[in-house]
Amino acid sequence: MIKLVVFAALVAFAAADPIPDFLEPGKCAKVANQPHFDLRRYAGRWYISDMVENVYQPYKRCVNTFWEYVDADYGFKMTGAGFDLKNNYLKLEGHIYPTSEQPAAHMLIDFPSMFASPYEVIETDYDTYSCIYSCIDFNGYKSEFGFVYSRTPQTGGPATEKCSKVFEKNGVSFSKFKSVPHTAECVYRA
Repeated sequence: MIKLVVFAALVAFAAADPIPDFLEPGKCAKVANQPHFDLRRYAGRWYISDMVENVYQPYKRCVNTFWEYVDADYGFKMTGAGFDLKNNYLKLEGHIYPTSEQPAAHMLIDFPSMFASPYEVIETDYDTYSCIYSCIDFNGYKSEFGFVYSRTPQTGGPATEKCSKVFEKNGVSFSKFKSVPHTAECVYRA
């Protein structure tokens, strides 16, 4: 049901404007999810080293997130931050949590400024990397995004190397991913 509502909103958005770049023909990949996902171990700071361009994520460099596990909600309060193309520091807050219909590694993103979307942890070792897939498909079209998370602020590195193989193995082309710059000027305040 959530998939249908989100896709209807995307179609309405597309009807008002030319078809957005993130909407393309095809179906979402059937990715594996991290087995025996441990929400508590996933908590803490993550840095995005690579991602598929996402109009709902306004920051382009120094992108970092802080995941606070909230036992009462069985999920996370997540704060993301970084700098946009005009060098403005931006911050978003929301929740990410498992649902009863899916395994724990297949969560739902719930932010006030964007549509509810799936957040699938394909693979993580909790200490170095996390490979994330988010996709909605309907009626022959898909909106597909991916993220490489690292526990250290870097462009490229072990997380990118590991996740590029994980995405390709799961049928998601890593050629769509763009590196996220992490430079000496970055400030991590999320």
